[in-house]
Amino acid sequence: MPDEQARTVTIAAIAAAAGVSVPTVSRVLNGRSDVAPHTRQRVEQLLRDHGYQRRGGRPPGRARLVDLVFNDLDSPWAVEIIRGVEEAAHAAGVGTVVTAIHRRASDAREWLDNLGARASDGAILVTSDLDPDLHSELRSLHVPAVVVDPAGVPGLDVPTIGVTNWAGGLSATEHLTGLGHRRIAFVAGLPTLWSSRARLDGYRAGLETAGLPYDPELVVEGDFGYASGAGAADRLLTLAHPPTAVFAANDQMALGVYEGIRRRGMRVPEDVSVVGFDDLPEARWSSPPLTTVHQPLVEMGMLAVRTVLRMVDGDSIESPRVELATRLVVRDSTARPDARSDGRTRP
Repeated sequence: MPDEQARTVTIAAIAAAAGVSVPTVSRVLNGRSDVAPHTRQRVEQLLRDHGYQRRGGRPPGRARLVDLVFNDLDSPWAVEIIRGVEEAAHAAGVGTVVTAIHRRASDAREWLDNLGARASDGAILVTSDLDPDLHSELRSLHVPAVVVDPAGVPGLDVPTIGVTNWAGGLSATEHLTGLGHRRIAFVAGLPTLWSSRARLDGYRAGLETAGLPYDPELVVEGDFGYASGAGAADRLLTLAHPPTAVFAANDQMALGVYEGIRRRGMRVPEDVSVVGFDDLPEARWSSPPLTTVHQPLVEMGMLAVRTVLRMVDGDSIESPRVELATRLVVRDSTARPDARSDGRTRP
C-alpha cells in the first residue's frame, strides 16, 4: 500500500496538505530559491512523508546518492560546504559520499571507477581541476555534475556555483580606505584559482577607487593556509614602509597574519588592521573577532544539491553560472590607522 500511495500522490495533494499553492510546491521540487525557508521545510517534509516520486524521475538502478568531491579536506571551509550539501541532501532523501582526490590523477581515477560502480545520481565537484579526459569520462557515465567554486572558467556544459569574489575584494579594500588606510597589503591565494584572481582584481579596483597606486611590494602570494599568512606578515612588516592594514584572501591566512603581527610585539587593530575572506566560525571566535567578507558556503552546498537533483530529473537549468552575493562583516580587527603611525615608522 505505501508503494501505491507513492505512485498516486500528486503535487496538488502535497500543496493542499501544506496549505500552499501548487506552483509553490513545484518551486520547491525544482530547487528554486524564491520560497521562504519555513515553507520549504514544511513542503519537503510532506514530500518525504508521502514518498512522492516525480514521474520519469531518477533513472532505474540509481542509488539515491550524490558524490561530493574535494581536492582536499583539510580546511574549515570544506566543512561549511559539506554542511550545506548534507542538509539539502537529507531533505531530499538522498545520501552523500564525500571524497578527497588530493590533486592526484590516480585518486581521481579511483573515484570515477567507484562512482560508476555505486551508480550515484550526480556529482558535485568543489574547486575541481579534473583534467579534460576525466571530465569527458564523467560525462560518459551520464552522471550530472555541478562545479562549486570553479578553479577556472569551466565548459558551458557544466553548471557552476560561485560567489561574487571581485565585489568581495572591492568591499574589503574600500572598507580599509574608508578608515583612512593608505598602505594596504594583500595576501593572495593560489594564482591558479579563479577566486584568487578575482579577489586580487577587487583589491586593485578598491585602491584605484580611492586614488591609491597599486604597489607590487605590498602583494604577497600565499596558499590559503595559516602558515603562509604568518609568513606573509613577517615579510610585509619588515618592509621599509610597512602597511597599516592587511587584506588576506581567506580567513585562515588572515589568522596567520594575526600570528605574524603578534610575533613582532604588535597588536590588531591598534598597529595593523586585518581583513579576511570567508567568514568561517573561527572569524567570530578569534581575538579580536575578525572583520571579513562573508561568502555563503552553506548555501552554496545546498544550491549545488538542488541543482544536480534537478538535472537528474531532466529539468532545465535557468543559468549555467550562478554567483551568490558576498557581504562585508565588520568586527573588531579593523580601525583607523594610529595617528602616530603613517606607514613610515613602526615599533
